[in-house]
Amino acid sequence: MNKTELIEHIAKQADLSKAAAGRALEATMGAVRATLKKGGTVSLVGFGTFDVAKRAARVGRNPRTGAAIKIKSAKVPKFRPGKALKDALN
Repeated sequence: MNKTELIEHIAKQADLSKAAAGRALEATMGAVRATLKKGGTVSLVGFGTFDVAKRAARVGRNPRTGAAIKIKSAKVPKFRPGKALKDALN
């Protein structure tokens, strides 16, 4: 499912126009993005938790030449599914 299909699904399920569903989805994604950028977490009970993990700096290898390269530390988004979501899949 891509973003357009998700908007169509939201519009149908919530009895909204596609434009309103699109704005709602954008607002939701913007809130998650802003919270993660501040270093917070977003917990949706039954669905899962979005948070930020810190990846340490490390030494990697250039696959073409085999030379060692330094990889900077980074913050990466992380998602942990909730129990209800896991149960829905099994």
